[in-house]
Amino acid sequence: MEKERIIDAHAHIFPQKIAAKAVDSIGHFYDLTMHDGNGTAEALLESGRRIGVDRYLVCSTATRPGQVKAINDFIWEESIAHPEFVPFATMHPDLEDLEEEMERILSRGYYGLKLHPDFQEFNIDDDRAMEIYRLAEGKLAILFHTGDNRYDFSAPRRMERVAERFPNLTCIAAHFGGYRCWEEALSCYEAPNIYMDTSSALFALPAEGAWKFFERFGFERFFFGTDFPMWTHEDELARFNALGLPPKERAMILSGNFARVILKETD
Repeated sequence: MEKERIIDAHAHIFPQKIAAKAVDSIGHFYDLTMHDGNGTAEALLESGRRIGVDRYLVCSTATRPGQVKAINDFIWEESIAHPEFVPFATMHPDLEDLEEEMERILSRGYYGLKLHPDFQEFNIDDDRAMEIYRLAEGKLAILFHTGDNRYDFSAPRRMERVAERFPNLTCIAAHFGGYRCWEEALSCYEAPNIYMDTSSALFALPAEGAWKFFERFGFERFFFGTDFPMWTHEDELARFNALGLPPKERAMILSGNFARVILKETD
């Protein structure tokens, strides 16, 4: 039997010296128990090996403009050291030399950007973020944290406005497009350039809720993701398995869609 391919489309890594502190901070922000207290590249690879992951979208978030370049250097260096990694840079709308940093990102060969409006405290559709989207459109995908009923920064309707304004921007709305804002997410996302990942959702979204998303938007618009170190790969795969997807659709979400859309792989 052919081995099932798995790509983790949403994972975080941190430098060794700050990894434990970073993981603890994220857990505190969400009031959740983090399932791996390490958060290093090595810990990610070890967790992923248990289920056979062969590629990982890796990212980290700059909560201040001054962190952007250092984080991007770290993500790039780890991706050179680990060819399994698919590097996504960070960006901040208040970065003064934003265009220069975007040029550096593009010249290096990152696959995309990761933005976390709740951590970075800006609305997804804020005017000050538009330059990021303009520079990325047609060149870099953007993975957005979306949805949190405690805030309005990353509301699904804001995500939809950006996708409609930049139709050639590949948008990935994390957490089934609406972490704890499922109904709003289901009412949005008509734009075909919005994809979604399964990370940090299935612990709270019942199987019947997940199927509503698949039926509404189509299996071809979803990527499997873990949000490591928030969850282990084994736990997230178990939750995904419980959805009972047919083999073809299962393969699409576990790897095929990401390979096609982000890695630009062809059969």
